[in-house]
Amino acid sequence: MLIRSQRGTEEFMSSQPTVAVLGLGAMGHGFAVNLLAAGLPTRVWNRTRSKAEDLGRSGAIICDSPRHAAEAADVVITMVPDAPTTEEILLGDNGALEGLKQQGVVAQMGTIGVEPTEQLIRRVREKRPDVVFIDAPVSGTKAPAEQGQVVVLASGDRQAAPAIEPVFEAVGKATRWQGEAGAGSRMKLVVNAWLIHMMEGVAETAQLAEQLGFSIDDFWHTVEGGPLAVPYMKVKLDMIDSGKFDAQMALAWGLKDARLALEAAGELDMPALRRISDTWAKAVDAGHGEGDISIIYHYLQNRG
Repeated sequence: MLIRSQRGTEEFMSSQPTVAVLGLGAMGHGFAVNLLAAGLPTRVWNRTRSKAEDLGRSGAIICDSPRHAAEAADVVITMVPDAPTTEEILLGDNGALEGLKQQGVVAQMGTIGVEPTEQLIRRVREKRPDVVFIDAPVSGTKAPAEQGQVVVLASGDRQAAPAIEPVFEAVGKATRWQGEAGAGSRMKLVVNAWLIHMMEGVAETAQLAEQLGFSIDDFWHTVEGGPLAVPYMKVKLDMIDSGKFDAQMALAWGLKDARLALEAAGELDMPALRRISDTWAKAVDAGHGEGDISIIYHYLQNRG
C-alpha cells in the first residue's frame, strides 16, 4: 500500500495545475466536471452565471470575468462556439490574457476554423509572447465530454507546457499531438468533415432501408459485428429510431463546421460536403438547428 505523508500530500496537491475554464456549454461544462473529479483546482467563467452554479457546489471557483478566472490559473481553457467570442474572452477588456501569469498556458479547445486559429495565435503572441498557446480542439460530443472520453487533437510546444498534460488526461481518454500550433484545428476539420459525411449517409441510408421494407433495427442487425458497424452509427440510428434528438452535437454547429471545412478546403472541390452543407442550412432555416445532427433524418423525411 502506498502511504503518503501529510507534507507529501500537500506537495502533491500544490503541484497540480490550476485550470480556468472559459465557456460552460455542453463541452466546457463537461471538462470542468472532469477536472474537478481529477482533483485539479478549477476556476470557471460563463456569460450566464447560472450554468456554473452546480460546479461551484462541487468546488469550482466561479469568477466574474475571464480575467478574474485567469488570475490564479496555470492553464486557461477556452471552449466557446466561434472565433470572435474566443478573441473577446482572451484579448478583450477584462480578457484572460490581462490576468494570466507569466509563462501561463492557453489551450484553445473550440472549433473555430483554420485561418481564425492562425490569426488568434499571432495576436496572442503579439500581446503576450511569454504565453504558450496550445491549439487543442477535441473529437467527441456532449456525452464523451461528460464522461472524459473525448480525444484531444493537440498542437503546439508540448515541452514548454508540461502543465497541460494532467489537464488533457482529466478531460479526455487520449491526446493525439499533431505538430505546431494550428495543426490541431486543421485535423479537427478533417475529422468533422468525415463525421458530417457519415451522419448524412446514415440518415439517407436509414430512409432507403425503410423505403425497401426494412426497419432501422433490421439494417443495424445486418451490419452488426462486421467492419461497417461503426459504434457512432449505432448511436445515431438509435436516436433516429426513438425520434428523440436531444443535441449531442447541434445541427447548427454541424453546419458551422461543414462551412469551416469548405472554407479551409479552398480550391479543393468537395461536392458531397457542399451538398450536405446546403441541405443542413435548409434544415436549420426550417427550425431544426438546436436538435442533434441526427435530426437531419427527420428533416429529409418530412421536407416534401
